[in-house]
Amino acid sequence: MQTDNARRWWALAVLAAAQFMVIMDTSIIGVALPEMQKDLGFSQGELQWVFNAYVIAFGGLLLLGGRLSDLLGARKVFNTGWVVLIAGSIVAAAAQTAWIEVVGRAVQGVGGALIAPAAMTLLMMLFAHDPKELGKAMALYGAAAPAGGTAGVFLGGVFTEWLSWPWIFIIYIPIGIATLAATRLLPAVGSRRGAVDVLGAAAVTAGLALAVFAIVRAPEAGWASTGTVLQLLGAAALLLLFFVIQKTVREPLMPLGIWRVPRLGSANLAMTLLGAAWIPMWYFLNLYLQQVLGYGAFASGASLLPMTVLLMIFMTAITARLLAKFGAKPLIGSGLLVLAAGLLWLSAVEPTGTFVVDVLPASLVAALGMSLAYIPAMMAAMSGAPQEQAGLASGIVNTTYQVGSALGLAALTAVATSQGAGRLGNLPALTDGFSAAFVWAAAIAAAGGLITLLVMRSDKALVAREADAASGAQGERAGV
Repeated sequence: MQTDNARRWWALAVLAAAQFMVIMDTSIIGVALPEMQKDLGFSQGELQWVFNAYVIAFGGLLLLGGRLSDLLGARKVFNTGWVVLIAGSIVAAAAQTAWIEVVGRAVQGVGGALIAPAAMTLLMMLFAHDPKELGKAMALYGAAAPAGGTAGVFLGGVFTEWLSWPWIFIIYIPIGIATLAATRLLPAVGSRRGAVDVLGAAAVTAGLALAVFAIVRAPEAGWASTGTVLQLLGAAALLLLFFVIQKTVREPLMPLGIWRVPRLGSANLAMTLLGAAWIPMWYFLNLYLQQVLGYGAFASGASLLPMTVLLMIFMTAITARLLAKFGAKPLIGSGLLVLAAGLLWLSAVEPTGTFVVDVLPASLVAALGMSLAYIPAMMAAMSGAPQEQAGLASGIVNTTYQVGSALGLAALTAVATSQGAGRLGNLPALTDGFSAAFVWAAAIAAAGGLITLLVMRSDKALVAREADAASGAQGERAGV
């Protein structure tokens, strides 16, 4: 369905705003974590659930959100996602206990999992008829992600420092209502018949949640304890059940034949390890700034702005040019290795360190690595897929990034806690714990870079397709 030209671009503004808010929801939380910990009684190890509750729900249900968009109509699912996100924001803002806060964050994640794939479907409906317009629309939509990450870091500090941490959730209520009012600009499509693989979605989300729970509890309960072993086995059984379901049901969330697409497997592995290294770095860097260096929420958020601004500049203006020239494989591999170098540099943080010496240069190196790897990994995952499977390939690679983020953060929190990061007020112990997490994150990123360079295929046809897509998007971006 096509709409008039002006209406299409106004509709794109609504979709880009949605992308901006969904990504901001993952970054705005970081600088508020220490204040939430004090008010709600989170332990140092349990604090990660404020982040992971959102990520698990979001990543685990993304494919279901895409399927519901196809069956029920993308605009209807988009609207429903905003209603759910608003409800989760109300719960999270009003929470007086840790577990209610976690529930609110999980509900927000469900809303995000409905919004994100529906927004992409609507964008394709609006612009797929014209490749040039689609390139320009994708560039603008893609730029909303790093912009949302940057705004989240800044606004999280502003709200937490000068108002209170609940405002990082309250802000979503008026914005959500305004977005719902503007969705009349979006194309409406009727529903169609088909099955929804609810059991598959439940299995993968529950398996991921149980795996994270087991890893979080392991330092206290013991890695070899009966409880930890049973929980990890249960998580493995649920994830195995998901794949069995996908193989047996008529209309699965993830048809297993998709994995025959060239480079989909290696690109998703790279994206998983990228999330497992990058998100823990961002999480522990926030804690180091506030719990060791003594920064307030605003100062902590402002300290992360150079890193997020560099990310935004590279992702929107430079990475596409490099992708057009070199293809995805060398950028993913080198980006992960540069990220590993930045993380290893960060592991040298000191209890008496300073932002300029201990944080700024290393964080900029890490951000450079992330900006080199992320978009090429997305392109590598999608470039080999036929047009009718491009949406599924995109959903899978987004899901694997979220899964890697959740499992990586859980594992590295366990590492940090075992090395002293649970001893609040003891600056040397906290620093030792955070340093250990940075070292292991560096190892994860380095492994991802080496595996990519060794395993990912260098298919000339795919490289040419990536170059054409990147050049088109870059050319349209230059004309904005």
